[in-house]
Amino acid sequence: MGAYCNENLSFSSAANLSPSHDLRLSKHVHDNVHGNIYLDPISLKFIDTEEFQRLRELKQLGTTYLVYPGAVHSRFEHSLGVYWLAGEAIQKLKTYQGLELGIDPFDVQTVKIAGLLHDVGHGPFSHLFESEFLPRVLNGFKWAHEQMSAKLIDHIVDEHHIDVGSEMIKRVKEMVLASSEFELPKSVKEKQFLYDIVANGRNGIDVDKFDYIVRDSRACGLGCSFDFHRLIETMRVVGDEICYRAKDYLSIHKLFATRADLYRTVYTHSKVKAIELMVVDALLKANSYLEISSSIQDPSEYWKLDDTIIKTIETAPDKELQESKDLILRIRRRNLYQFCNEYSVPKDKLEHFKNVTAKDIACSQKNGGVMLKEEDIAVSNARIDLTRGRQNPLESINFFKDYESEEKFPIPDDRVSHLLPTSYQDMIVRVYAKKPELVAAVSEAFENFQLKMYGVKAQVHATPKKKTRVSEALYGPASPGSIFNGRLLDLRGGA
Repeated sequence: MGAYCNENLSFSSAANLSPSHDLRLSKHVHDNVHGNIYLDPISLKFIDTEEFQRLRELKQLGTTYLVYPGAVHSRFEHSLGVYWLAGEAIQKLKTYQGLELGIDPFDVQTVKIAGLLHDVGHGPFSHLFESEFLPRVLNGFKWAHEQMSAKLIDHIVDEHHIDVGSEMIKRVKEMVLASSEFELPKSVKEKQFLYDIVANGRNGIDVDKFDYIVRDSRACGLGCSFDFHRLIETMRVVGDEICYRAKDYLSIHKLFATRADLYRTVYTHSKVKAIELMVVDALLKANSYLEISSSIQDPSEYWKLDDTIIKTIETAPDKELQESKDLILRIRRRNLYQFCNEYSVPKDKLEHFKNVTAKDIACSQKNGGVMLKEEDIAVSNARIDLTRGRQNPLESINFFKDYESEEKFPIPDDRVSHLLPTSYQDMIVRVYAKKPELVAAVSEAFENFQLKMYGVKAQVHATPKKKTRVSEALYGPASPGSIFNGRLLDLRGGA
């Protein structure tokens, strides 16, 4: 096996293992979230490939580390964590219901490999690449990292001659695609509960979330009161579906609420989104020259693409990349797109909401003053929900009363605590000026847009003039070289 020297990961031969795992020939890694993770021989064959090792070069949270300095963990660590939790979950079900469910070693191995490889198809800066960059390059053509994961799994097996049966690989790919394709393949007629473990398209409760919620919270220095161990310990299969004790419904709600809090405070932090918008612009300007998007259908080339694309652009001497290099330099020097303001879309407008564009803001400018162009403005439309859009996620989950019960049932809204929310989705629209001198003009145009759309200003922050008055009242007039000059908001929630 290759040498692993990640600061949080060190391998040694496994010994004194639990009798529930046949791991005498395995290796183990010490993970800073789950402790010792034991890696079976078949999984090691996938791990020791350049395609999987590439995940070390993909930060789990993309550009978030530029705001939360501790968020430098990688897709590699997360994938090992999901592998381990997938194995723990299937072993728990085997221990309690193995005979009645017919869980065999084939099922256990399949679920573990699916957990290991579920994110192997992610691109540079993860969701930024898939959700922000590619849609603007592909003109509406849908591309999903789950589909690339399935292609890369086939590529790894063929390229490295991994001796795994075709039926197992077929099942692994189906499990990886389960979250993006809400209907299971017609060929899946039995043991459908296995598809609920890694990427659950039925109700969103899966070990992928268990790992990243805890891992991301810890990396960003945030508390996390959600405890996935309880759910893994008490879950049962009823009617070919993983169900949960009715008394645990608040623990499940806490899972979704914690995820939503991460989206609000970390994933969609105003500075994080500013940096993401700049990285997307840099990639778009470099795409025609570097052909970044040319390999997204070819796994043999795609695996070579990772977060280091930014360093490639930054250090290249080519004049064709100068605009992209300038944007990256601005990020390095913290000369970011300037946050102007934001508003939350009114609840009664969410159903028919269409993403706000830079053109919408530019067209809302009144005559006089600086004339804004679309390219002067950047807009972020951040959707925050509990995994099921505007629906209550608890409605998609089936529960059981006790361990002797063979009946599953949903818990209707009127039986749930009245302290829980009655709305399950927020849409936050944020507007940025790409040049500092345009902040006032963009802010005014944004206010005009809100008045035109809703008849009121729904924003929650002060206008730039008010911000300046508050800053001067607290710190005195800002000199051109002052640390507070245009940086007061940087102290909110991150660097």
